[in-house]
Amino acid sequence: MITPPVDDADVPRYWRELGLPGLVDVHVHFLPERVQAKVWDYFAAAETHYGAAWPVHYPLAEDERLAVLDRLGVRAFPTLPYPHKAGMAAWLNDWSARFAAAHPRVLQSATFFPEPEAASYVEAALDRGVRVFKVHVQVGAFDPRDPLLDPVWARLEETGTPVVIHCGSGPLRGEHTGPAPMTGLLERHPRLQLVIAHLGMPEYAAFLDLAERYERVHLDTTMFATDFTERLMPFDPALRPRLGALRDKVVLGSDFPSIPYPYAHQLAALHRLDLGEEWLRAVLWHNGARLFALAP
Repeated sequence: MITPPVDDADVPRYWRELGLPGLVDVHVHFLPERVQAKVWDYFAAAETHYGAAWPVHYPLAEDERLAVLDRLGVRAFPTLPYPHKAGMAAWLNDWSARFAAAHPRVLQSATFFPEPEAASYVEAALDRGVRVFKVHVQVGAFDPRDPLLDPVWARLEETGTPVVIHCGSGPLRGEHTGPAPMTGLLERHPRLQLVIAHLGMPEYAAFLDLAERYERVHLDTTMFATDFTERLMPFDPALRPRLGALRDKVVLGSDFPSIPYPYAHQLAALHRLDLGEEWLRAVLWHNGARLFALAP
């Protein structure tokens, strides 16, 4: 009987016993140094923002963070940049492209914001081989249905490029968070390859609906079912069978490095859902490998 990992050093034992070559984590952040520092400053004041402390577990230098992921056995991961205002996305995309070029395990990432230049720099990112886009509706404070993004969504629907999108109302509700804007977006572009970050917490049921309804909508497990999240945004156990049935549409996400617990805890939290080893194999490797066409 396979037991969950007890700590980070035990993670490779866990995925090996599941018969996997490693992990594919679709929700990892690497950002320009000054941007990363601002993100960590925000989490340092989490009790003010969220009403709960958020002690970042991996506030390490860039090379140390890469080494941690290597020891864990994370074989592929993105950088997932995201802008909070206009005029940031293009240079974030440039930085992310250079970072991916320097590190073979990195899935080249890009982002966009509702601005007149969006269609142009998204096309440039596609030309440069981008593998995944990141959109943060809450931080960006924009409606994903903004007309400035119509050509962007149409192009991404055409290419099938995955988009990891933080659109649920956790940890903070925003004017454009929740299932309604995403439902409207998918009604316009039903073939978008969306990855709903954090399983859409706390609106889990509504985002399960979208994954059931739309062929290319996935859900990522970022912070899902962990002790930290269960205290703030608990998952209704009655929804567990639906999550199990969506086995091929759930992908591993962690939010490394800005998580308030060890990486191993995310895996242990998924294990204790008791959805079976085949579900775990699909989530921890096979679905992400298929989404990004990774070699076995």
